[in-house]
Amino acid sequence: MSIRFIKDTQQFVINTKNTTYAFAIHRDRYLCHTYYGKRVRSAALPEKRLKMYSFAPYIAEYGEKESPDIFMQECSFYGSGDFRANSLRLCSADGTGVTDFVYSSYRIFKGRRELDGLPAGRADEHTQTLEITMTDSVSGCKLMLYYTVFAENDIISRYMVIENLGEHSVRIDKCMPLTLDLPRSDLDMISLYGRHNHEVNLQRVPLHHGVQSVGSRRGATSHQYNPFIALCDSKATEEKGEAYGFNFVYSGSFLDEVEVDQTNGTRVLIGLGSECFSYTLGVGESFCSPEAVMTYSANGIGQMSRNFHGFIRNNIMPPVSLEPHPVVLNTWEACYFRINEEILLDFAREAKKTGFDMLVMDDGWFGKRNNDRAGLGDWFENREKFPDGLASFVKKVKAEGIKFGIWVEPEMVNPDSDLYRAHPEWALRVEGREPLRSRHQFVLDMANDEVVEYLMEMFDKTFEGIDIDYFKWDMNRHMSNVGSSVLAPERQGEAHFRYMKGVYKLLSWFGKRFPNAVIETCSGGGGRYDIGMMQYGIQIWTSDNTNPYDRTYIQASAMMGYPAATMSCHVSDPHGDLKSLDYRYKVALGGMLGYELNILKMSDEIKETIARQIAEYKSFDSLARLGDYHSLALPTKYGYSAYYYVNADRSEILLSVIEKKDCKKGSTKLLKIREAIADAIYTDKRSGKQYSGETLRRGISVELSGEPDSATLMYLQREI
Repeated sequence: MSIRFIKDTQQFVINTKNTTYAFAIHRDRYLCHTYYGKRVRSAALPEKRLKMYSFAPYIAEYGEKESPDIFMQECSFYGSGDFRANSLRLCSADGTGVTDFVYSSYRIFKGRRELDGLPAGRADEHTQTLEITMTDSVSGCKLMLYYTVFAENDIISRYMVIENLGEHSVRIDKCMPLTLDLPRSDLDMISLYGRHNHEVNLQRVPLHHGVQSVGSRRGATSHQYNPFIALCDSKATEEKGEAYGFNFVYSGSFLDEVEVDQTNGTRVLIGLGSECFSYTLGVGESFCSPEAVMTYSANGIGQMSRNFHGFIRNNIMPPVSLEPHPVVLNTWEACYFRINEEILLDFAREAKKTGFDMLVMDDGWFGKRNNDRAGLGDWFENREKFPDGLASFVKKVKAEGIKFGIWVEPEMVNPDSDLYRAHPEWALRVEGREPLRSRHQFVLDMANDEVVEYLMEMFDKTFEGIDIDYFKWDMNRHMSNVGSSVLAPERQGEAHFRYMKGVYKLLSWFGKRFPNAVIETCSGGGGRYDIGMMQYGIQIWTSDNTNPYDRTYIQASAMMGYPAATMSCHVSDPHGDLKSLDYRYKVALGGMLGYELNILKMSDEIKETIARQIAEYKSFDSLARLGDYHSLALPTKYGYSAYYYVNADRSEILLSVIEKKDCKKGSTKLLKIREAIADAIYTDKRSGKQYSGETLRRGISVELSGEPDSATLMYLQREI
């Protein structure tokens, strides 16, 4: 049983495969955190003796040594005596914003509560949930805190539901569904920062007193800051030390807050924040927050990462993502907007000969879309480019024996489009203020049900009877002038959140309307590289940057929180250089393989090499897609990147060593492949060399050439 309530100690104990999480009811009022760490046998975990600090508020009847400002709390409330960063702020009829909920009851049940129109971890036969009910007598609201346990991957998810059972409307001004108080501050914070084309750069810095945070005000999780963060021992490595990981199952604006307080304790808060979120609850209405997830590892940062990898693969991503992903040839970097039926049919023929599974037609197929200044929103085929229509063209592509994918960007509209001319009010805007453009486009108001319904009707009509196998869903600007024509003035703070629910609604509709098609999501590359999006697509276009040297950094950092199965990795034009092609291929093997090049302009030698690459990839693609990832050397520290994937029974291992531009000739450090079976013999199928499992476990060195475009790949199979 994953969840227990121990009556004698008034303590809730949550066990996963390797961890224990516990908190207690204090004074029949507060929920006080007591433990999160390595799994322990005894549930009678002692509560740390409280030390009183001057100026700390207290309730007189409990005594002056008990203050909310020093409790380790499961959910902290604005204005209730806890001066640290808070989890929840409600503005009720008195206008003060003071919020104070008191423990009422609990319930433990199998499975989970489904979230209203939001992505969340899928329950399996082992999933259990703890529901805690709290009440606020002043506002009349009820708060339900949820802890859903995914025991096998050591994941606990946190979300909340607020019901207004009072006599007046209330407004939620801050909502952070995950709060974790730790009685320590000797930790490093790991986060992922960047910008368009240079996403998910790894940052690791010591915690300091005060608040350190990452977040987004952009209406998307963003290229700039990813919602994944981790806290770890200052000396923690991939294999040793404690690590706590956190993420948010959401794709819009967010806030991750970490505060080190006067007690040298650390508070972690994950959620919607307050700058881009508020939500008014009328009498009888309820609000369900997105889900945040956390994990703990006593065995290093690598195990924390693998916990998230397993959870995302098995409980977030569509089940079809566990099957082989198609190797695609995407037209964007080859053609940009210069596409038509004749060119793409030639692409299809050559792609089939070269061994590709699918041709993906990128931007430029619809409306008057000859550049990025017009056409977005007009989702009907361009008859000048496809004289006989899209259905006829797709049939011709399929006749060549290859699958077909297509690019869409449903959330956007160009001012120069039939849609915008007919419905300018359907774009996000603030009355009286000049709308700001980005990439020559506006953002459609996905908080408006009429907009979402229109898009459903349009795509239903355009793709009726067309056998599409793959949608590439893009989103190429962030949100500014955020105002919705369908929301009352007092509800405009809901626009960000309602926008994302509209996007999720449309994504869900695509999955149901086109059940034989899969989705790859994208936002100018990695602008929405998050767990929320991962529920709807088999992979994400991780970055618009396909330079292999840059990709080495991007992919190594992304693997800190996300599995390779989510990561779309494309080989771009090697400009006739076979060595460059080999290097680009070996870098792309870090995720799901695809190509971005003009196949019609490639030499026979290049095409033959690509065909061999695709065939080899298919012989071991399950390792990256389903295997466990182990980082051996990060490119941020060494002149190379080294890592391996291993399958469940440890019979196959794929080892990659990717040299950086500034890599010097020599050899790697000892690369210890600890998952090798000690008494087994492994053969590298690429070189024919054999290694004992014990040798691999002790470590091998790989020679580094120090020359451009150099990488080593070893595909090790256990001999039977």
